[in-house]
Amino acid sequence: MSPPLQPPNQATERKASFFRQSGWLMFANIAAGGLMWAVHFLSKRIPESEYSVVGTLFALTMVVPVLPLQMVFAQQTAKALSFGRQAQLRRTIRRSVLALFLVWLLWAGTMAVFHRQLIDTWQITNPAALWITLVGVLGSMLFPVLGGLLQGRQAFFPLGISMILSGVGRFGGAAFIVLVLGGYAAGIMTATVLGMFLAAGYVAYVTRDLWIGPGEPFESRELLRQVVPLMLGFGACQFLFTADTMFVKAWFPGEQVAHYVAAGTLSRALMWLVLPLAAVMFPKIVHSTARSQKTDLLAVTLLGTALLAVCGALGLWLLGPLVVRLVYTPAYVEVAAALLPWYAGAIVPLALANVLINNLLAKGDFRPVPSLVVLAIGFAVALNLAHASLVQVLQVMAVCNTIFLLLCVLFTWVWKSAAVPSPGALVSKPGVSSE
Repeated sequence: MSPPLQPPNQATERKASFFRQSGWLMFANIAAGGLMWAVHFLSKRIPESEYSVVGTLFALTMVVPVLPLQMVFAQQTAKALSFGRQAQLRRTIRRSVLALFLVWLLWAGTMAVFHRQLIDTWQITNPAALWITLVGVLGSMLFPVLGGLLQGRQAFFPLGISMILSGVGRFGGAAFIVLVLGGYAAGIMTATVLGMFLAAGYVAYVTRDLWIGPGEPFESRELLRQVVPLMLGFGACQFLFTADTMFVKAWFPGEQVAHYVAAGTLSRALMWLVLPLAAVMFPKIVHSTARSQKTDLLAVTLLGTALLAVCGALGLWLLGPLVVRLVYTPAYVEVAAALLPWYAGAIVPLALANVLINNLLAKGDFRPVPSLVVLAIGFAVALNLAHASLVQVLQVMAVCNTIFLLLCVLFTWVWKSAAVPSPGALVSKPGVSSE
């Protein structure tokens, strides 16, 4: 039996709510992104070699599976609230935070062992920048847990506020450290960490009812059956989005990396522009699937994302050189402007694929995950084999992102799944007392 259609007035109200929430998150993303992007104005006040280090360390914090972590907790929160399982959710959150902290300790130990190789490979002049970034990695691992709680609850207003707070902390701190104290890469990373923990503190307070209080046991095996595919699927997506900068840093001299970072910063703004649409869609699809309700949010989200991404890419192609000239020194203009069309073109299929993979995983359709993991591995191998120039790196990225989009199209409309997802992982264990 097909899921029941929503009444016309209810469907209209849901669609209006979707556009209100998406509009607010888009504004918050643009405001936060603008503040974070403003940090790059400081490139005029630090050496190009230091700016290339900043770009690489930013990429290191972005490679942390922020997206999959947030989507896991958005899904689990949406399901827990749909089925009244808040007590199981509390214990899940606390156990997960402890596990993430232990993973971070392992990561920190590994970096301590290989720190000399990392400093040499990434041409870091001040080792403090690497250790400060390690603290930022912890924030990058914990903040998405809190953000996922807000997203799953569909509390998009405080989610947007947290984004803005992070941007304010990063830009305000970086401007003070660079302009007043004369800091370089280590100072900018310090400001980034301060902004991150400012936002995390706010979200922890807003969501305190979801993680403070009595908890109940849950079926950990069922939870892992849902969490692992989500982590792998969204992790592969994030790898395709962020990994190129770290590869480039290992192969090209500092000044070329700085130009690449400049083009990448502008081009990735396309993703930050359209991500709010998928972020709002995801918990709504989870809720609709749990309630067996039919919705047309995928079509609305995909159309909006396509229009914004294509128009943004064309805008970068036409106006990108002017923006580069405004923000960076004249030395950046020629190379960064030449890279922008390739970079923006590579981001467009990724933006569309992101919507489709959000829809599939929100419905509990994990069939695309093995293909995405193989694609991410193939992306890394291809980058190692084909990096004769910065343009060639972007061509590899464009091909892999297009394959990602084609896979998502096939799994969404051609190879449809008839499976019905399980109602949720947060199921109490019989005969076990609560906390």
